[in-house]
Amino acid sequence: MGMEIHVQLRTRSKLFCGCPVKTDAPPNSCVCEVCLGHPGALPVLNRQALELSIRAGLALHCEIASITQWDRKSYFYPDLPKGYQISQYDQPVAQNGFFEFEVAGTLKKVRIRRAHLEEDAGKNIHDTPGCTLVDLNRAGTPLLEIVTEPDIETSEQAYVFCSELQRLMMHFGLSEASMQKGQMRFEPNVNLVITRDGIEYKTPIAEVKNINSFRFVRDAIAFEAQRQRREWESDNGYLLGQRPNENRGWNSERGVTEFQRGKEGAEDYRYFPDPDLPAIEISNELCERFHADLPERPVAIRRRFIAEYGLTPSDAEKIISDRGTASLFERVVALGAPGGITGKQFVNVWSSLANSKGVPIAELEISPVHLAELAKVTENGTINKSAVGKIAEAMLDSDESPTVLAEKLGLVQMRDVAATEAWVDRALSQNPKAVAEAVSDSKKAGAAAGFLRGQVMKLSRGTADPKIVGELLELKLREHR
Repeated sequence: MGMEIHVQLRTRSKLFCGCPVKTDAPPNSCVCEVCLGHPGALPVLNRQALELSIRAGLALHCEIASITQWDRKSYFYPDLPKGYQISQYDQPVAQNGFFEFEVAGTLKKVRIRRAHLEEDAGKNIHDTPGCTLVDLNRAGTPLLEIVTEPDIETSEQAYVFCSELQRLMMHFGLSEASMQKGQMRFEPNVNLVITRDGIEYKTPIAEVKNINSFRFVRDAIAFEAQRQRREWESDNGYLLGQRPNENRGWNSERGVTEFQRGKEGAEDYRYFPDPDLPAIEISNELCERFHADLPERPVAIRRRFIAEYGLTPSDAEKIISDRGTASLFERVVALGAPGGITGKQFVNVWSSLANSKGVPIAELEISPVHLAELAKVTENGTINKSAVGKIAEAMLDSDESPTVLAEKLGLVQMRDVAATEAWVDRALSQNPKAVAEAVSDSKKAGAAAGFLRGQVMKLSRGTADPKIVGELLELKLREHR
């Protein structure tokens, strides 16, 4: 597969006019003469959009053009009122790059053919029976179209590629990249290379249009590969060059791709330079300055978090999913917090609280000093792991330190052996069935012992030291054998 990806750049206004970029405005309320294609309305380039496209090209290891120009891509569609799209054809802003990501622990490299800047079309809405409505609020929104070489070999690789590319766009502040809002759309170009009896056969290319879900990308590719295989096996002429390439759509309800139209070639669009927009010269000094400002790439951050802080790959993956959260994690560890414990608290405790509020962890506005202290008092045994959630929840509404809150909530861990032994004896006497199973039923022994530990922690209101509890329980149960 090769991929074509449309990324809506993070600008306040559109690419060639001053209309605001809004996803929640009433239909056709963010438009002007330029958006609507009125005669005589002239486009003026949005500088920020061009700069973001240059930064995106550098993030993708691309060569940045010294001169880039604008072309008219002609086609007729209801959501394109001018009858053409302002795009880039033979002089894109960036080309000849690559993107690296990891699949099942193996580094995968996909070459980037080009990344060009263009305006988005409007949106056709098919919710009203008997007619199609057109909302032109999106018309003119700056899009970066990224085109890869056909280096993706499986549907799983495509799934990871898309999710990692989204992360890169968000991490570098290039796009909000919300799939639900249509700010990132994927179009896999799929065909097969089949070898039989030493002869290589290639099927026609099918481009599956406008997919806005990573799972749908994976499912559409998997279906399309099977469909093409069946077509080839039943039709000797189903070969690249002998049958036309196709544009297809993904029907997620039926789980199939559906034919839309024949796939256009460059000649069908009648590209020619836009007479209203001058070519743009991009200086080496500008590129060097932007390159120096690029943050660390997510794939490198993940590797470093695993190597330096002892995070599991899964925990590192979740923490770096938000740039602000990854930065906050590093500030907390820099204050002396243990990396592994901090990572677990970010993933298991803070992420749950953040999700309940609909924000990333970095926007909970908890002091890094207090986050570090919570990890430290967990490590040194002042509180146990079961108390962390209660203290963290209290920290959301208090400026007091985790230690003070633990004392107020009665969650400071008890290390008094005598007191713990009393709780253990009480738990054993109150649960004779569990004691019997722990002692004499090999199939239920583990679950019974875990139940008894839980009862001790319940009696102690979470203040008992789990290590002391475990040691005393083991000793007491041995006496019952």
